[in-house]
Formats: sequence, C-alpha cells, structure tokens
Amino acid sequence: MKNFRHHGNNIPVPAPAGGVLAGEGVVVGSLFGIASGDAAEGATVNIACIGVFELKKTSAQAWTIGAKVYWDAANKVATTTASGNSLIGVAVEQAANPSATGLVRLNGSF
Repeated sequence: MKNFRHHGNNIPVPAPAGGVLAGEGVVVGSLFGIASGDAAEGATVNIACIGVFELKKTSAQAWTIGAKVYWDAANKVATTTASGNSLIGVAVEQAANPSATGLVRLNGSF
C-alpha cells in the first residue's frame, strides 16, 4: 500500500515540560506512551504506544487480570481509579495491595 508509513507502535513526540526519563509515561494530547530514552523538554523522544510494560502504580490497589488501567498524570502512576484519569490499557497480571508496579497492556491513546 503506497500510503503506509509505519505500524505506529513507536511515535516520535516532543518531550513534555521538565523533560522525561526512559521508561516514564508521556502524555501528548490524547496520545500516551512510554519514553524509549531520556529527553530534555521539547526534544524529540520516541514513545512506545503499544505493548506490555511494567509501570509504577498506586501502591494501595489490588489489580486483577483484565482490569482497566488509567494514567494519573498528577502522580505519574498507573491506577485503576477512573475518576479524573485517562484510560491507557488493561492489567495483564495480578498486582497485590500493596505493590509498587503492575503490568499493563497499552491501548496507544486515551
């Protein structure tokens, strides 16, 4: 197909205010992904929008497989709390309460 550009698993975007470190969540409009490297504010950084990632989570939550996972932009963690947060994917493994991280399959956008 002559208009195909790429699969869209990784998207180059400008790094957010304050910059970003590899492995951190990045929000650009309705696009969410995980930074593939460190980048200063405004510099181009590739974000992975599709895949399964181990993300920092709200510690005091127990996750079940298939639970909807949201991004808490204020605290920069994944959470199962929908109110005020944006849907980023689903849990693909149980996570205990308390625990620092959980496995999330990203949707690629909000």
